[in-house]
Amino acid sequence: PVSPPPPSPFLPGSPPASPVLPRPSQAPVPPPRLSRRSRPPPPEEEDDEQPSALTAMAENSGLENHRIKSFKNKGRDVENKRDEHLLKKRNVPQEESLEDSDADSDFKANATSDNVVVQLSAVQAARKLLSSDRNPPIDDLIKSGILPILVRCLERDDNPSLQFEAAWALTNIASGTSAQTQAVVKSSDGPRCRDYVISLGVVKPLLSFINPSIPITFLRNVTWVIVNLCRNKDPPPPMETVQEILPALCVLIYHTDINILVDTVWALSYLTDGGNEQIQMVIDSGVVPFLVPLLSHQDVKVQTAALRAVGNIVTGTDEQTQVVLNCDVLSHFPNLLTHPKEKINKEAVWFLSNITAGNQQQVQAVIDAGLIPMIIHQLAKGDFGTQKEAAWAISNLTISGRKDQVEFLVEQNVIPPFCSLLSVKDSQVLQVVLDGLKNVLIMAGDEASTIGEIIEECGGVEKIENLQQHENEDIYKLAFEIIDQYFAGDDIDEDPSLIPEATQAGFSFDPTSNMQSKEFNF
Repeated sequence: PVSPPPPSPFLPGSPPASPVLPRPSQAPVPPPRLSRRSRPPPPEEEDDEQPSALTAMAENSGLENHRIKSFKNKGRDVENKRDEHLLKKRNVPQEESLEDSDADSDFKANATSDNVVVQLSAVQAARKLLSSDRNPPIDDLIKSGILPILVRCLERDDNPSLQFEAAWALTNIASGTSAQTQAVVKSSDGPRCRDYVISLGVVKPLLSFINPSIPITFLRNVTWVIVNLCRNKDPPPPMETVQEILPALCVLIYHTDINILVDTVWALSYLTDGGNEQIQMVIDSGVVPFLVPLLSHQDVKVQTAALRAVGNIVTGTDEQTQVVLNCDVLSHFPNLLTHPKEKINKEAVWFLSNITAGNQQQVQAVIDAGLIPMIIHQLAKGDFGTQKEAAWAISNLTISGRKDQVEFLVEQNVIPPFCSLLSVKDSQVLQVVLDGLKNVLIMAGDEASTIGEIIEECGGVEKIENLQQHENEDIYKLAFEIIDQYFAGDDIDEDPSLIPEATQAGFSFDPTSNMQSKEFNF
């Protein structure tokens, strides 16, 4: 039994009188074939509902990627008038370009000058351009190669004015579009800067601010700094730092302020994305029973962060996965799988794909929760990103599940929507689906012909035959094996390309050699 949470040390806070620095996000992706997989978003897409260290002038930003659409250039606590002003300025059609200014030709040379006066003047000129009343020439400045120069200026402890101007310029660039934000992120060394700050002893005094008397606006900033200390997994934060921070997160997760709660849960999601050792540290902190209920929180930002955090935990071992299952996590998934946000649907199916990659008891838990028909619905009707995750969930079940569990899957009419994905161009999806179909056919044994008929009736055989010409070697070999073993029949002589090479000892295959002989009743 889960003990109730301790009383919150915080009183409900009122909105701040003045805005806090806003912060946006970075895209925090598919690992090895089959079995448990880390978070799946394609690298070219950006995540939004996550706080970011370097893009510190907008809330959880983002474009619609497989992982959420949010609020670039919005303050985390209130509509930040300064950010609104910047946004309006960028809507003005007339742009000031770098070519129109005096900063074009000698700009980079001056910004790297050994003369501190010249260097400061150049960086200040860049900052003024970026703060102009007309649309600032952010892209032109990025193309000029200024970002690495500005980042290096941040290290000039001997010149605070230069640091200030560089930080201001970077902030204005980071508050632009998602692509411009990413340019700032890529120009810096996140883990190195994070670890440098940690090495200066920031954690202990930072955590001392977490107390009931702290103003709510200040506590939001404290939590935001904590979440950025948890970011990046290559390498992850030092283990001793994680141990220091976790007790604070276990307190902050009870807070009633949405901004603090969202940042707290994202911090946990970053820590659980750092490998099994960090996952275990989070589990040992005792926070999981209070993290799982947030999957049904009324605020979608909290749901999103919580889904990522528990999803990262179930990429761990079966034992670590079971800790989450023991908190009745699957009861939250009917609502998540029918959520109006497709991003939530996708992450929910990704979570379940890592449960079906577990042991047979964990597979049965998904079946008993009534989630298989909902996964199949997403396989058939979801957007492509969600369909891809559903294909992983189904294919993993055909590997991890017992014969009766795979039989249940077939009885739920999974074959037609599964075969529909054999027409896509994504090689990974094709391989996942072919693997799943082959596993079902093998598991069927003497009843493989029954499965074969279903595959043929929905057009799957034709699609598999076409994949024998696929450029990917693994795909065409897998397609050939399926056709050869289960669909060759008496028609093999109709297609000379399907006839195996003859040797002196005769043809080099036995059509029934790899068939399973176990009975499989449908």
